[in-house]
Amino acid sequence: MKKVLLIPVGNIEEGILKEIASAAEKAFPFRAEMGHPVDIPENAFNAKRQQYHSTLIIEALSRLKDHGSDLILGIVDKDLYVPQLNFVFGEADIRRGIAIISLFRLRQEFYRLRPDSRLFIERAIKEAIHEIGHLCGLEHCHEKRCIMYFSNTIRDTDIKGPGFCKSCLKRLGYID
Repeated sequence: MKKVLLIPVGNIEEGILKEIASAAEKAFPFRAEMGHPVDIPENAFNAKRQQYHSTLIIEALSRLKDHGSDLILGIVDKDLYVPQLNFVFGEADIRRGIAIISLFRLRQEFYRLRPDSRLFIERAIKEAIHEIGHLCGLEHCHEKRCIMYFSNTIRDTDIKGPGFCKSCLKRLGYID
């Protein structure tokens, strides 16, 4: 059975890690395990942008790949970016089998709204499953309700459903 290793990058609440692990095991035929926390790489911080370059964090996580896991999902509570975009909720490096998600923009408080822990967990799970989906070979889907739909805004994340559309399920080999 494949294994996905969840790595807290920086300080991440254990409860959210457990929620993501449980959801990953329901969405994929994988065993989800908790890894030891790692520090956020200092070179990932861009002082001008006040954000962290997600690709550099993935590179740092690649050093952990030989610990017997097939896939790695890093979870960080910092604002992430890639040079072409203002921000990203996550990024996946399919070749390495490593992805990262950010919790930073998933909280209602980021948008100056009242906290909603249920919605926060739902969003974190969606982004985690989305990035693991990429690691399994899925590309962005055109179906807005599919979890593989590209989230350009938090509204996109909220609109998409918790699971894969039939087309993505077929690509994964879960249905004929």
